[in-house]
Amino acid sequence: MTGPSAPARETPTRLADYGFHYPITTRWADMDIYGHVNNVVFYSFFDTAVNAFLMQSGVLDPARSPVIGLVVETRCAYFRSVEIPAPVTAGVRVARLGSSSVRYEIAIFQGTDPTACAQGHFIHVYVDREHRRPVPLPGALRAALERLMSVPGID
Repeated sequence: MTGPSAPARETPTRLADYGFHYPITTRWADMDIYGHVNNVVFYSFFDTAVNAFLMQSGVLDPARSPVIGLVVETRCAYFRSVEIPAPVTAGVRVARLGSSSVRYEIAIFQGTDPTACAQGHFIHVYVDREHRRPVPLPGALRAALERLMSVPGID
């Protein structure tokens, strides 16, 4: 008797696949009882790296921007443990831009290893801060995000 085959395991990406690199210092509080960074912390790394890119690009002021991104979907695949206290680097790229949404792809790297320990995505829908209704991506935001859509050396 044969059944459906299991889907192929995702392959870890490389740091060079990402246009924005953001160093993150791990904390003792990030570690779980098993001696490695807890899986839920990776989502915090993702959020930190994306928002750092947006703030460094001058397109997000968390307290005042009239348009903000709300996470509507997220996913992470884990390949190996991240240990404390070694720092990590988050790589960020943009996979898709819609009229009011963006799909970010993020990967976490540790030390000098160029292959991802974990990688995933999240989708932001951009909304009016006051009414929380979707709005078109402002021009400066779209331009910043477009820079992350093409990474040198990646087809």
